[in-house]
Amino acid sequence: DVALSVILTACSTILASALTPLLVKYLVGSSIIISGKALCIATAQVVLLPVLTGMTLNAKAPRLSLQISRFTPFASVLLVSLICGGVVAQNAASVLTHNTGFLLPKIVGSVLSLHLIGFLMGYIIPKHGLKYSERTARTISIETGMQNSALAVVLARSIGAPPLAGLPGALSATAHSCLGSILSAYWRYRDSNPKKEKQKFYTIQPPTDTSPEPRPDFEI
Repeated sequence: DVALSVILTACSTILASALTPLLVKYLVGSSIIISGKALCIATAQVVLLPVLTGMTLNAKAPRLSLQISRFTPFASVLLVSLICGGVVAQNAASVLTHNTGFLLPKIVGSVLSLHLIGFLMGYIIPKHGLKYSERTARTISIETGMQNSALAVVLARSIGAPPLAGLPGALSATAHSCLGSILSAYWRYRDSNPKKEKQKFYTIQPPTDTSPEPRPDFEI
């Protein structure tokens, strides 16, 4: 459901711009010094600026926007992959050391749990709790399970956090991309292979005599 997906993305984008700086300030503000102004600017650059640029380009130059849209999905996947790969490579040595090696299983487990619960609850609650259609439930599931995890990496760098702070965001972007692709492939396979109709059994009745009745004799 493209229309519902656009609405949900717009709502999450607006909320992220306002709530992300507040949550980061509240959760980690006691351990490191955070500039609220710098955090808001970084959030706007990562979240609002691309959306506004795309909307303006689509409105002013629709033909150009249509041509660019053929390549932007691949470009976005490539850029996110480079960001995540760079963060993981930067923290590989520290993660595999004896002191911080125990963090990796916890981070991976937390990331997988976050996205699996998002996909699962995003489908079950609309489908079985609110009685929405299958199409709507799938859309909400994808929108709930997949989030802009690269934003966490950018914000971690913007507030001057240690390099290790960007690792959960990088692993999260990789995890939800893989899980979302697997889920989409499963739904596509299930739609292309519907269940076979149940065989219908009929009661076989003995054949009846269909021979014509004898015609009565008439005297001429």
